[in-house]
Parts: sequence; C-alpha cells; structure tokens
Amino acid sequence: MKLQLSILLIFIMGLSVTLLAQSSSKDSVHTIVTSNKKDSAHIRKHIPRIATRRSLIIPGWGQAYNREYWKIPLVYGALAIPTSTFIFNNKYYKITKFAYEALYAAKMNNDTSQLHNINPEIQAGVRSGAYDLATLQNARNQYRKNRDFSIFWFIIIWGVNVADATVFGHLKDFDISNDLSLHVEPSFNTVTNSPGISLVFNFKNNSHKTKLATAK
Repeated sequence: MKLQLSILLIFIMGLSVTLLAQSSSKDSVHTIVTSNKKDSAHIRKHIPRIATRRSLIIPGWGQAYNREYWKIPLVYGALAIPTSTFIFNNKYYKITKFAYEALYAAKMNNDTSQLHNINPEIQAGVRSGAYDLATLQNARNQYRKNRDFSIFWFIIIWGVNVADATVFGHLKDFDISNDLSLHVEPSFNTVTNSPGISLVFNFKNNSHKTKLATAK
C-alpha cells in the first residue's frame, strides 16, 4: 500500500510541475525586440541554461520550459522505479536489522525482551530457528546494498533528465527552415580578373550571404 501511495504521489508531483511550468511560462520568457517595415514584434528567445537550472531543481521542469511536456511523465516514470525500490529495500533493511539485533541480544546476552517486537513477517522464522544470525545478517546487508543502489540510480536518472533538458534546449532554436539553403552561382574575382564560382549560404535573411569564391 505504501508503495502504491508513493507512486501516486510521484505522479501528482509530476502533474503539479507541469501546471506550475505552464502558469509561470510568462515569467520565464525572455523577449528581444525586432523591427520591420510595418511595426515592431516581440520574439521569444529560448535560453538553454534556464532549462538546465530548472531540471536541476525539479525533474521535468526543464522539459516543460522546452515545451516538451510529453517527456515529463517519462521522467517521473523513470524516477519512480528507484524510488519504489528504495522504499521497499529500506523497509526490509530496518526489519532485518532490528531482528538481527534482537536475536543477537537474546543469544549472546540472554536478553529476550525485544524478540516479541520483531516484525510478524519473520518472527515465526526467528522463533523456530529457521532465521539464524547469519541469515538475518546476510538479508540485512543485501537490503542495505540494494537501497544504496536505488539512491545511485535515482541520481543517475536525475542527471539524464538534466542532460536531456540541456541538449534539447540548445537544439530548440536550431534552424531547419526552408530559408536555410546552399547553392552555387557564378562570380568574378576582381583580384585575378578571372571568372569563378561561389558557394552561397542563406541563413534566414536572404540579405545576408556568405560566399566562398574559387577562381578558375
């Protein structure tokens, strides 16, 4: 039940991040003013470091800034896996740790006062001798190891979330429009007084051209 509740809380948290990002989008937009022949317009400028910073603070917030909202459930779905394994392994680490300490005190110090407090899931095994000190110690160590690995993978997935927001933040304004073109046209080299050809690159504005001239 606790595991299901934790997954539900993670989902709700992801949804709230999405709504928060949408409500604060006006504050996160940086505008630059450009003029044309008729009037001036405000163009949104995407800043990748904002996506990086937000993903470091809250997973998925950078993806929301990049307007890739479909990635937010994926981020929280991935983070839910190590979160769930951490909760599970931490629970049984505490159970086996307490059982080991109680059984150790009973066998080594004749102190049986804590045996009745052992978790019911393993108490019968402890009383019957099926779970001895070595068994409980190995179980405790294994749950602790798995718990620590869960923390490690949580950090790794959070880092991937930050990297994704950063990379796609930089690619957000990458020019793939039809105004980006390359063509060849004839030219005349005034230095050598000879004809040649030029490679002409057009970037957005056709008035800006880069020419690489080669003389024949």
